[in-house]
Amino acid sequence: MTDRARGGTTAAAALTSRGHEPGSAALPAERRGRPRNAAVDTAVVETVLRLLEEGVTMGELSMERIARETGVGKATLYRRWSGKEELMLDVLRSMDDADPELPGTSARDDLVVLLEMLRRRGLAKRSSAILRTVVSQVQAHPKLWKEYHETVILARREMVHAVLRRGMTTGELRSDLDVQLLSDLFVSPMLSRAVLHEWQDLPEGLAEEIVDAVMEGARPRAERPAG
Repeated sequence: MTDRARGGTTAAAALTSRGHEPGSAALPAERRGRPRNAAVDTAVVETVLRLLEEGVTMGELSMERIARETGVGKATLYRRWSGKEELMLDVLRSMDDADPELPGTSARDDLVVLLEMLRRRGLAKRSSAILRTVVSQVQAHPKLWKEYHETVILARREMVHAVLRRGMTTGELRSDLDVQLLSDLFVSPMLSRAVLHEWQDLPEGLAEEIVDAVMEGARPRAERPAG
């Protein structure tokens, strides 16, 4: 299966699994019960992904252009999304992998799994391209970034925070450290390579290397002998 085919499957699942239609609140009452064609949803999302990969910026995208490139009418789009930002939010959500299953054996092992997910996303050209697009254009689309931040990024960040708090409780990590700061120390090196410095390698074992390096300074200090 090609990357685009996998993306289409993911997009369709993301759009249908949330149990609601984006923009449905703005639709007339008689349209709310109309069955939704998942193939159209997938085609629209795939069209937007293709345009982004080809270098089209978010600012250059319009509902009219997306409809034309997809081969559907604008009314079809507006029955599903109230506007471009709502559509783009679904596009971004469609690119997010399912949350990884954490082993729960230790804070270190869980952190390695979470960073390995970021490494693999960085290796997927499409995911990295869209993430770079969001980072570079976020200031021009504050509503989109806010929604994406609140629905996707905060949830992933809370996963990391939960692992860190558990590590503090079990004594693997110092309890006097700020959780947010510690999270940044673990996650930022991988994000920097995967998103901001795409020319840098993302070799296997990088997640373990980052986690072990940070944990070296984050472990509880051994008590000094008296006297």
